[in-house]
Amino acid sequence: MARTLLSALFILESTHMSEVINDAERYRLQQIINKLAGPAPWYWKSFPSAKGFEWTYHGEEGPLAFLVTLNEPGKKHDPVLALNTYCTPFALPGGRFGIWSPEGRSMIRVVAFDPDKLIPFGMEEIVGWFKNSGDRIYSKVEPVADFEFSAELPEGTHELQIPTEFHDIEEVGIIAARKAMSSDEPACAVFVLYPHAGLVQVLPQPWFNGNDFEVGKQWITRIGRDPVSHRLIGDGVRIPGFRLTENGKQLESWLS
Repeated sequence: MARTLLSALFILESTHMSEVINDAERYRLQQIINKLAGPAPWYWKSFPSAKGFEWTYHGEEGPLAFLVTLNEPGKKHDPVLALNTYCTPFALPGGRFGIWSPEGRSMIRVVAFDPDKLIPFGMEEIVGWFKNSGDRIYSKVEPVADFEFSAELPEGTHELQIPTEFHDIEEVGIIAARKAMSSDEPACAVFVLYPHAGLVQVLPQPWFNGNDFEVGKQWITRIGRDPVSHRLIGDGVRIPGFRLTENGKQLESWLS
């Protein structure tokens, strides 16, 4: 049933899209999305560069399966940072980088690291426990900044105490699962973080629901802003590129 409805939705939106977005615009928007970072391990190749280091994906088998680590070039067995699933790095000024990830059942954690302060550790420190744990990030040093907020915040704009290390970036797009009480309620929300203003805008996504999608097999993974139209755009696992309406809460058009 969900697949039938989703197919109908694709046809409807594709027809609408052809009237609103031409091929050149569709291509331009998809190129922006392609450069957005997504969660580990699926989007590890999209991670921002870290000064003097490279990201390494450890494959789908063995004791380090599905982990992504940060290490000096050619030293993948001496990492300085390990990421479990669903961690999404983002660039910060001055060569630093941030990471947002789900924390527990109902929180979102945002941290910042300074690559110059990271130190190597042996793989034996994470083998056998890390990938199956609830821990998202492993490092021998503490982040230079760290804060959390609730993934259950209601729709609207809320004040947050955001560390100054994040204040030089304009915004960060975050996606988190939403507990839906019925199949027609939003299964996720977009959180647009405005660090310099100390605000987060919560935008539930009613178009992404259990009636029209196979939630769990399909999920939104990347969200960003088109600098021309200022609309939110993104894609996901088994979800093609899309553009949201002006209010950021409804699907306007598919990009394919």
